[in-house]
Amino acid sequence: MLVNITNNKINTNGGKLFKAISSDTRLSILERLSEGEIHISGIARELGISVPVAAKHVKILEEAELVERKKFGNLHMIGIKLNNVYSLLDHFAENSVLEVEKGTNLLEALKAVAAVEITKVGSMTKVISTDGEKGLYLYEVNGKSPDKTVDEFRFDEDAIVEWKKLVPVTKKRLFVNVKKEKAEKT
Repeated sequence: MLVNITNNKINTNGGKLFKAISSDTRLSILERLSEGEIHISGIARELGISVPVAAKHVKILEEAELVERKKFGNLHMIGIKLNNVYSLLDHFAENSVLEVEKGTNLLEALKAVAAVEITKVGSMTKVISTDGEKGLYLYEVNGKSPDKTVDEFRFDEDAIVEWKKLVPVTKKRLFVNVKKEKAEKT
């Protein structure tokens, strides 16, 4: 079963999520909303579609909890719910169940389910590759980021570990135009 985690609750709306992202028009709406809130008629105008068609697409995105609507009288402003868009990617995470002895460190547990390459940076052990995928990795235990390295963190009780690879996702794009200097008169 697919799950979507929103506000620390599990929501079984995987079908709605995939329906929402199966349309080029809805993806265009999400792309536009990543720039900021806009009213439905603005979405329609920018995408060259009618307001009722835009409203229908927004409704599907709302049902998937990817956007939210704020009403100001007759004006409906639509905004993106970025955390839910990001959590959509969690649907593709591999899940493993592992039983370990009390006191086992995270690195040992991780090695039991994945090919792990590590490097030492001073006294710190860092994972630089998991299952052949090089990159920068971090982890959370029960939704919190511990202040210990993978070889220092030890399990004293059952836990959910989310092993995350930092992926270069553009959060902000700047188009910088340098002013041309005026030609000097001689």
